[in-house]
Amino acid sequence: MPWTDEHLAWLTDSGEVINTACGSQAKVLNFNYDLNNDEVMTAWAKHLRNHYCEDIDIDEDLDGTGYTRKEFLLKLKFPAEKVTGDHERSGPATRSGDFTEILVSDYLEYILNYYVPRTRYAYKVNPNMSENGSDTFGFKISPDGNSRQDELTIFEVKARLTGTRPVNQLQTAVDDSSKDSVRFSETLNAAKQRLKLRGDRAGVNTVKRFQNPTDNPYIYTSGAATVLVDGMYSINELSKTDTSNHSNNTNLKLLVIKGGELMDLVHKLYEVAANEA
Repeated sequence: MPWTDEHLAWLTDSGEVINTACGSQAKVLNFNYDLNNDEVMTAWAKHLRNHYCEDIDIDEDLDGTGYTRKEFLLKLKFPAEKVTGDHERSGPATRSGDFTEILVSDYLEYILNYYVPRTRYAYKVNPNMSENGSDTFGFKISPDGNSRQDELTIFEVKARLTGTRPVNQLQTAVDDSSKDSVRFSETLNAAKQRLKLRGDRAGVNTVKRFQNPTDNPYIYTSGAATVLVDGMYSINELSKTDTSNHSNNTNLKLLVIKGGELMDLVHKLYEVAANEA
């Protein structure tokens, strides 16, 4: 499998916590990248690319298209960098959304130690459209065998990777996160079907365990995350976040990730991912 944490050298704990209006706390991480660090750039590009098409499958998948690997990825798998027609209209925004969802998935898997299925992007019909359902989710199986301590976490992710006028995207993530409690069954079913297509029986069995909370109780936690370019980051704005109306506010985690010129990085990573395929 292509999944490692080699690319996460740029994601670090700021040590900062934002106290919100309702008494909650939001953890703040820094995403400090270096475009001159070829090793981490390549690791990130590979990680990104394999969400859309695993390297071991790319030659078989592009067979019949007449495209090179680079052309196949840019034309049929990756969201478009620029809008050149109606088909690409949502491309740049989808790039931003896909990248930030993957980044938060990495936080869940490699820092918080959840199992995160990597199935959301490989089966898109239109690469320039975001997939329906919950943004990112992960599972934990209790190490002591107590199934009631198993956990499903679902994070809503909102991004602003350009701009200089701060807005409270964390509040938007909190508000949309409330919807996950009524749509997660569709999300889990889609993930299970995709894992089945990949022949990942262990993944299928993990998802199955969480599909019927009535008969098989477990802990359900929610998450709201925002990924912001430095110009959009404002402690004053983010501290206004109110979680009191969230449907799962007693089990809600808040996360902020910030960094400089993030959209420029995103476009560069997709370029490197295609060039190095």
